[in-house]
Amino acid sequence: MKEFQTLKSDLNTTRLIEIDSKNLELGDGEITVKIEKFSFTSNNITYGVAGDLIGYWNFFPSSDNSKNEWGCIPMWGFARITESNNDILSVGERLFGYFPPSDYLNLNPIKISKENFFDGKSHRRELPPVYNNYIRLSGEKNYDRKMDNIRALLFPLHITAFCLCDTLQDQSYLHASQVIIISASSKTAIGLAQGLSEEINTPKIIGLTSPKNLEFVKSLGCYDKVIAYNNLDEVNSNLGTVIVDMAGNKEVLNALYKSLNKNMFKCLTVGMTHWDSMTSSSDELSDTTAKDRTEFFFAPSHIQKRISDWGHEGYNDKTNSFMNSRAIQSKEWMDIREIKGLDSFISTYSDVVKGEINPNEGIIVKL
Repeated sequence: MKEFQTLKSDLNTTRLIEIDSKNLELGDGEITVKIEKFSFTSNNITYGVAGDLIGYWNFFPSSDNSKNEWGCIPMWGFARITESNNDILSVGERLFGYFPPSDYLNLNPIKISKENFFDGKSHRRELPPVYNNYIRLSGEKNYDRKMDNIRALLFPLHITAFCLCDTLQDQSYLHASQVIIISASSKTAIGLAQGLSEEINTPKIIGLTSPKNLEFVKSLGCYDKVIAYNNLDEVNSNLGTVIVDMAGNKEVLNALYKSLNKNMFKCLTVGMTHWDSMTSSSDELSDTTAKDRTEFFFAPSHIQKRISDWGHEGYNDKTNSFMNSRAIQSKEWMDIREIKGLDSFISTYSDVVKGEINPNEGIIVKL
């Protein structure tokens, strides 16, 4: 049994280790699952960057890690039950949810329904419920296995995109005239821009991207204007602006803040695709004025709020409609590339961390 681990202090450093199968001995009510496949995107890099801040390293404690230096970056994917000490869940049943980059995982299912259950492992109890939720595919209406790859790739990203759309609409875009989305080629950004472009009375949607991705982002047709990072003077600084930052790039943020000044109404920080250029406490953006208008957007908190507001059924109806539209649109721009095994994943992981994957690629790792 293999487990892919990342050095917490340096996301470029990884190792693949063999795990003793004795680690999979089951307790009462527990199950063992064989992980079949998972997606890997820049969103997973954000999990690593924010591993200590938000607790992502705590979901799947690494093996052979006495100094607590190594971590398992969580992945979204599919698994099959291979052993069960649970009276309700049977061997062979398939699940969708949050998994480590490993061959196997033990779960302690609680709150079991026909549709889902939650992992009740003690180290996960204080973590956001959305990440502890496992979907039982046998109980899912209209489940289509042919959509597994798209679901693994886009579900976690476009749930965030939905939450951002909902937040901006709920706040009437803070009466801004433009929404600037940084790292416009990222899959979360694309989902957000597509969702906003379908709404009525939306401010102008401006996408910022690297020169190499400029033509790709323009071809999507969901941005009113696309600007390369080296042409930020093309941004209209006279308009009231909300920034949605998927990158965390201090140079870009500082340039926008200087240019927009009081016309920057709010900056929602979402991702860290430019994790090696992140802002720090010494950066200009971190001064008191900017901090007052900068907010870290944590989608799980918004999800819990909307479930409380709308109920589970209402929340599912709204998100499913959004997700289905994005999935259909993704067929026009996303090419899925399958990687076989954790050994082959090592080089692909490195490419994603370095930002060397084409934005139209979706990576699926099959185990």
